[in-house]
Amino acid sequence: MNTWKKILLAFVVVVLLATAAFVIWASTPLGPMPEALAALESDAAVQVATEPWYTFQPTAESSSTGLIIYPGGRVDPRSYAPTAHAIAEQGYPVVIVPMPLNLAVFGAGKAADVIAAFPMVERWAIAGHSLGGSMAANFINNNPEAMDGLALWASYPASGDDLSGRNDLAATSIYGTADGVAAVEDVLAGQPLLPAATVWVPIEGGNHAQFGWYGPQSDADIATITREEQQAQIIAATLALLQQVEGVAP
Repeated sequence: MNTWKKILLAFVVVVLLATAAFVIWASTPLGPMPEALAALESDAAVQVATEPWYTFQPTAESSSTGLIIYPGGRVDPRSYAPTAHAIAEQGYPVVIVPMPLNLAVFGAGKAADVIAAFPMVERWAIAGHSLGGSMAANFINNNPEAMDGLALWASYPASGDDLSGRNDLAATSIYGTADGVAAVEDVLAGQPLLPAATVWVPIEGGNHAQFGWYGPQSDADIATITREEQQAQIIAATLALLQQVEGVAP
């Protein structure tokens, strides 16, 4: 075997090993915590389905405004079940969308399938955590008529997804002051890419991992409030966005 063939073979082997390592890494997501698994159970207020998405449907009268959730990168989608369940208890249908290899960058357009499957929902908002939030903004940028609201959870739009001209889009950016992953300065630097009326919600002492229920995250700062306290603020701010989309004063 000549030298060039050996180099080519070595390159192919390296690429295959790197690809395998990436797939293994992406296929071992964080979470879910026991509280998240418990929230996947149906109860008197919310009917839960787990295929093809994680769907939380209010059992009483349901709003015609719905919420789609894009998970954070390499986070098990079930880790957002408590948040989804709590929002559904307030009358809003919620759908958590699993992503290929647990990375929303490979499924940014999946919200379109959800919208098509729920014709009874007249208005939609989309929420996303971290990478999921960036891809939620990307979906709106690519599908401007599909969404009426955006909730960024510890996230910000990519530079190519400028939503600043969308004055008809209700938007909120919810972030922890002790995030450690999505730095506060990076979140705030996304302001020029969002509508002028975007509502900014800092959670004092909140960190990145407590936007879901997937346990500790090695690169996240230590929160100075409990997960329950942080979640209560996330849920309240997201419900305020949904009420804005619905046209109901919060």
